[in-house]
Amino acid sequence: MKSNQQDVLETCAQWLRAGHAVELVTVVRTWGSSPRPRGSIAAVREDGALVGSVSGGCVEKQLSEQFRTHDLPQLHTHTIDDEHAKRFGLACGGELQLLFETLSGVDSVDPILKRLSARERVKRTVDLSSQKITVESARREDEFSWNGEQLIQVFGANFRVLIIGAGELSRYTARFAMALDFEVIVVDPREHFHQAWSEVDVMLINDSPDDAVKRYAMDSQSAVLALSHDPNVDDLALVEALSGNAFYVGALGSKKTHEKRCHRLVGLDVNADALANMKAPIGLDIGGRTSAEIAVSIAAELIEVRSQWLYSRKPGPSASD
Repeated sequence: MKSNQQDVLETCAQWLRAGHAVELVTVVRTWGSSPRPRGSIAAVREDGALVGSVSGGCVEKQLSEQFRTHDLPQLHTHTIDDEHAKRFGLACGGELQLLFETLSGVDSVDPILKRLSARERVKRTVDLSSQKITVESARREDEFSWNGEQLIQVFGANFRVLIIGAGELSRYTARFAMALDFEVIVVDPREHFHQAWSEVDVMLINDSPDDAVKRYAMDSQSAVLALSHDPNVDDLALVEALSGNAFYVGALGSKKTHEKRCHRLVGLDVNADALANMKAPIGLDIGGRTSAEIAVSIAAELIEVRSQWLYSRKPGPSASD
């Protein structure tokens, strides 16, 4: 399962190869209650076909049709206020500014897709004054920005999920996490689980779980999900994860299982404050029973905690202005 960004860009490439004219639309600024966050993208074909979303679908299509009847530059922005929102059927209460790009050809997206296929993060810089666009590898700290003249987009996961265990639940969780723009790594030292693993787009490693945590998931943009349901595997990862800076650490199991786990971890010198920060039983309580349902609950909790983490880093309500 691919991220929304990658799906939009791959569709752009298909349309361009087929000879269609395509406009890429990016949310560059928001005020108040907006339907999509900054950095969201969509693409509109000349016949009105649409992929992705920056407003629920109505605004980007109608604006694209209007822009095509005017002599406008290849790159141009448009601000949608409450008046426009009413006209286009968009919910009121917020405003957004969109950047429209007329894509010149498949070469405008292929370099990004090649890097994404290699699991790289990509930084794309668009300069309105010079009409120049550059694509290069992104650093971990690079993030979306817009100053009215220059747009910086980052494609690829800014957050990482390290999943402990390669069972059925891990497969579903990995798929949902990838769709939510997480980079996903799965670790399992048990050979028979490697033989049954079928997710070719997910990195599966056979390191010791504690070593994998130290290598991939000690920073504040990482999450650790202990899903093996084997204390000999999960506990190794949890000891390291709870001593690090991961924004989310969760473990599978019932409340009774978690009580036993905490007792074991205390014996391994994990302090009480760290244990209190662990999400266990993992996932939001939505009554899930199947692996797919539990994976949905885990994905939902990841979204919730990531959003809280992102909001805590903003200086105030006007951070997206």
